[in-house]
Amino acid sequence: MDSMPMGAVAEGIASIAMDGSVLDTWYPSPEVVDVSGLAPGTRRLGAADIPTRLLRLVYRDDDRQVEQVAVRTVISDLAAQPVDAHDVYLRLHLLSHRLVRPLEINLDQAMHLLTTVVWTNKGPCLPDNFEALRTSLRSRGIIHVYGIEKLPRMVDYVVPSGVIIAEAERVRLGAYLAPGTRVLREGYVSYNSGSLGAARIEGRLASSAVVGEGCDIGLSSVVISTRRPSGARFPIEVGRDCHIGVSAGVNGISPGEACSIGPSIIIDPGTHLYDVSLGQVVTGRALDGQSNWHVRREAGFDVPTVRWSKPWPQSRAGETAG
Repeated sequence: MDSMPMGAVAEGIASIAMDGSVLDTWYPSPEVVDVSGLAPGTRRLGAADIPTRLLRLVYRDDDRQVEQVAVRTVISDLAAQPVDAHDVYLRLHLLSHRLVRPLEINLDQAMHLLTTVVWTNKGPCLPDNFEALRTSLRSRGIIHVYGIEKLPRMVDYVVPSGVIIAEAERVRLGAYLAPGTRVLREGYVSYNSGSLGAARIEGRLASSAVVGEGCDIGLSSVVISTRRPSGARFPIEVGRDCHIGVSAGVNGISPGEACSIGPSIIIDPGTHLYDVSLGQVVTGRALDGQSNWHVRREAGFDVPTVRWSKPWPQSRAGETAG
């Protein structure tokens, strides 16, 4: 018997620009539920339909030229593509609330459904004519512009328990941070990416990249993969207890468990490496999905070396550089 689709429902506050653009939607208490019997989509709520604590957030902000409205969003199947900006924001909230894990739900075309926004300490605004808005907003104090992009900072919407984030700007809404994770000042975590267990992140995790428990992602390192035609990235997963050194990284391959990469080495599927146990050059593709390998630069070798904590996996021995 086929399992029921996983759905979600939430009530929240949406910021709607005067031209109808959805600037953001905040869902304080999203839920993953069986929504069979509920009509999918987003509908506007009246005062009688929302808690008092949300009612005070419903108003028209003429200084920002934005209307804040109460909405209820229902997603019938998280495996289907999102249909609008409210749908995308609910999925991003589910991730940052740790109700779903990265790569478990469909976020294809998500960025195409969002509007470019000026993120300020007074709330989101449209970029067009922002300097005129700034004049009005200055009557309410100094205006801080955090960025002009499609995704906001996670901590302005969700603060997950048990984590350290040294710089709020460097973690996007839609990041998933397991308890015990530390994102240090130069670390960066995009949407639909993050840590599945306690980890130290001082490098960059691109969208659709996850790292396992016990991983140490070093300063200026990267975990990144190639893009699909839609613009989204192919998933990339780093197994438990991996160490990626300073300015090192992986691009398009997924290390297994207990792997390490020395400083300033980027491994992609075509990277040439000298396998010490085989006595020949192989490509980075041979390491994809394999555990217990360690890549370093060693004197006397023209390319980085790979050494194994356990015997070379025979099923991949034929993937030599040719």
